[in-house]
Amino acid sequence: MKITLRGFLAYALTYLAVAFLVSPLIAAVPVSFTAKRYLSMPEGDWSWLHYQELFTSDIWRNGIFTSIQAGIVTSVISTVLAFLFAVGLWYTQSRLTRTLVALALVPMAVPPIVSSLTMYFFSTQADIYDSMLGVVIAHTVMALPYAVVTILVSINQVDRRIELAARNLGASVWQTTFWVILPNVKFGVLSAAFLSFILSWEEISVTLFVTSVDVVTLPKLMWSGLRDSIDPVIAAIAVILTVIASVCVLVRGDSRQVG
Repeated sequence: MKITLRGFLAYALTYLAVAFLVSPLIAAVPVSFTAKRYLSMPEGDWSWLHYQELFTSDIWRNGIFTSIQAGIVTSVISTVLAFLFAVGLWYTQSRLTRTLVALALVPMAVPPIVSSLTMYFFSTQADIYDSMLGVVIAHTVMALPYAVVTILVSINQVDRRIELAARNLGASVWQTTFWVILPNVKFGVLSAAFLSFILSWEEISVTLFVTSVDVVTLPKLMWSGLRDSIDPVIAAIAVILTVIASVCVLVRGDSRQVG
């Protein structure tokens, strides 16, 4: 197969861009194996010390558990609210649809510092500051716009005639929604749930404003480690998350090729 100069340049630029994006992640691999108590390259003394600390330290394990717990609850709430919002707009076809969608997407457009301050004042006034409930509410507010967009894109591809057919056959609104509409947008719903979980998992700016010492998520631990002690465990976490993300991308790519 003959490759033209333009094709060669396109491939070269693509690989250079990938190398530019991946190189910081690759740099974290040797750092995670250092035997020292601070971030540094190993000097012939490679060690699993920081990986062991990640899974044996109560502090890090509690941070991981807290992030998973907050992510799951945030994912469920965001997905349910986004689905009901999207279905409501799909049914009504109101003239206010664009306005309602714009309002739902406000947290996506507002700078994070503004959202953080808003959630801080809300959590203190509602007496849920530094609690799991406050974290879940804050994360839901930040993740909901992305879930709304994902499900709206999916539900707008549904043929309206299937809803009319279901109603003509005697199905109620709830039966039509959950037995007809939901199966046709299940991939959009699953994508919204996954995206909401990821957004909650990595959220740091709002979390710093609505928590103190009782609720500590993994990103907050990593931020504290970089600010206070530059803990090499952070590099170990980065490597593990990179491997998990890479495996998910490869599995997704293989599944598309098979399909």
